[in-house]
Amino acid sequence: MSDKGSGLLMAIDVGNTDTVIGLFDDGELVQHWRVQTEPERRADEYGVLVWSLFHAAGMEVPRVSDVVVACVVPPLTTVIEGVCRDYFDAEPLVIGPGVKTGMPILYENPREVGADRVCNAVAAYERTNAATIVVDFGTATTFDYITPKGEYLGGVIAPGIGISLDALYTRTAKLPRVELVRPPTVVGRNTTGAIQAGVVYGYVELVDGIVGHIQRDEDVEARVLATGGLASLIAPESKTIEDVDEFLTLEGLRIVHVRNQS
Repeated sequence: MSDKGSGLLMAIDVGNTDTVIGLFDDGELVQHWRVQTEPERRADEYGVLVWSLFHAAGMEVPRVSDVVVACVVPPLTTVIEGVCRDYFDAEPLVIGPGVKTGMPILYENPREVGADRVCNAVAAYERTNAATIVVDFGTATTFDYITPKGEYLGGVIAPGIGISLDALYTRTAKLPRVELVRPPTVVGRNTTGAIQAGVVYGYVELVDGIVGHIQRDEDVEARVLATGGLASLIAPESKTIEDVDEFLTLEGLRIVHVRNQS
């Protein structure tokens, strides 16, 4: 950790598609950015990008005293660590084996659970203190189940909405690439509307169906929270999602950081 004293906590969530950066001041999220994840970028390129985001927002880079990172793109872990050390003079806490999360991981191989999923689970249980299912609409659509005792039991992984839409476009000869928005009706009156209906309402049923299976299998009425860039598209039509928190992963990072302070 940095020895610069009290300052901002920067939380970095590196996903396969997007990287989300948040700044916390005394536990409150005061600034955030979402940029495209580029595995080919070097540390200096990421450093300049982050500095430019700070300056555009009128933020002072030296105010960052600590950094916590969740990264599911292994080649970028060392890159982000280099950015933290060289541009923020901070030794980052990288979520992984050996980091105290305060949550037992009951997966057969805990190392297989993505850092972002662990952070989602930690933040969700901190919020509900009850059996909870987190649905994360990212590159993949993931479902994570936390028991009433606050244990990470396991989850479900399905192809993400964007991946499915891209596959439909690239693997067919005549279907167009369409904007990912909620269609005016379930029955499409044109090709664009039909594709949008298939994607949106198809994933609504996917979510409600899987949540129902988890609840029946675990014999529990779990709370259901959604996060991820496309959560707000699906949640309004879902019968099971009760709330959307776009920054659930960042909040989980903040909580884990607090739990690892000496």
